Amino acid sequence: MSSPLHDFLTTNKINEVECVIPDMTGIARGKILPRDLFISAGEMRIPKSVLLNTVNGQQPDNGPFVGDTDPDMVCIPDAATVRVVPWAAEPVAVVIHDCQEWDGSPVQLAPRNVLRRVLALYAERGWQPVVAPEMEFYLVARQQNPHEPLHPPIGRTGKAEAGRQSYSIDAVNDFDPFFMELSSFCELHKLGVETLIHEAGAGQMEINFSHGEPLDLADRVFLFKRTVRETALRHGIFATFMAKPMEMEPGSAMHIHQSILDAETGRNIFSLEDGTPSPLFYNFIAGLQTYIPQSMPMFAPYVNSYRRLAPFISAPINVRWGMDNRTCGIRVPKSTPVARRVENRVPGVDVNPYLAMATNLACGYLGIRDQLQATEATTDSAWSGRHELPRHLEDAIEAMRACDPIREVLGTGFVDAFCAVKELEFATYNRVISSWEREHLLLLV
Repeated sequence: MSSPLHDFLTTNKINEVECVIPDMTGIARGKILPRDLFISAGEMRIPKSVLLNTVNGQQPDNGPFVGDTDPDMVCIPDAATVRVVPWAAEPVAVVIHDCQEWDGSPVQLAPRNVLRRVLALYAERGWQPVVAPEMEFYLVARQQNPHEPLHPPIGRTGKAEAGRQSYSIDAVNDFDPFFMELSSFCELHKLGVETLIHEAGAGQMEINFSHGEPLDLADRVFLFKRTVRETALRHGIFATFMAKPMEMEPGSAMHIHQSILDAETGRNIFSLEDGTPSPLFYNFIAGLQTYIPQSMPMFAPYVNSYRRLAPFISAPINVRWGMDNRTCGIRVPKSTPVARRVENRVPGVDVNPYLAMATNLACGYLGIRDQLQATEATTDSAWSGRHELPRHLEDAIEAMRACDPIREVLGTGFVDAFCAVKELEFATYNRVISSWEREHLLLLV
């Protein structure tokens, strides 16, 4: 029987299909099936507990979240996400799947379903959110010893970058073969990538996506991370999406631009008919200001994430907002009324894109729903203000678990499970004795 998926696989002469889901960390989990088995099965079954894996492969006690019998869930392919895997040696496709219970209801722990849950709240009001992510990442030299610091890679000049090369065309051109293949892969993968720039750090790049529907953008970011890493390996280097990979270099962010359209008219609800900002615009900002500090594990999910959030290195320390003010956690770019939008500069690039976008929109939704009031715009440096964000992952987990409005919007069961995953990661990290401790405490205390 013909279907969009069947037609795609036939047209592209696909031999195998990567059936994937994003877990809570944003890592792709799933199975690789032969084409015929994929078509005949029509679904994938894997344990629901797979969603609860930590970044280092552990799981918390999953009984409270999935049941004591560790049951399967049913994963249904989303035909809108099917793509050719451009780096595969033979014709291979990848399809992102939706996680369902046996009765067909969505699995509440699945990140795609968390984002859908938030988008449904906007749909109930006749609104359509629009987002555009900006993703920073580092190219680094390959190394096998995790105890050694990372270094910029060697480019075509035969030298590593020795200083800051912000917006340098020549520094980008130093890795032309990598970027030419990455561009080709992104086009074949239908990722909708737009701008490429060299960011401030040595070997740090930024790629911007065209704006669009949040679930589609989250899918594209999810696939893009893997595409960048695979391309880098083909060129003998690593690409990393750590928030703070090098001690003396700036961190990497995933800034999220967002606006909201009236689904019927296409009008930007952040602007009134006379072109001035609407009350909903300020309510949305107020929601971000109120709830970003209480949902930081979604924007800074690892212990490393909090090393990025320091003043004077292109990262925010609070949730002040300002017009075209890059020191603020919430920036409003200069634009026409039809393009009025809000940029959340808090998330690191290490986030799960589905959860970061869901939480970002949840914060704004709560601000609109409860008619919260934003502070006055910041016209000077927000870095001179006080630190309003949690300093450590442990504090952030406690704050999110205690935030009832966020639990309500994202789902109580999901928030509890996510916090359990993060707590296990933190406990594992806390057992590590760092090189700093050995260097300064071994023979001196």
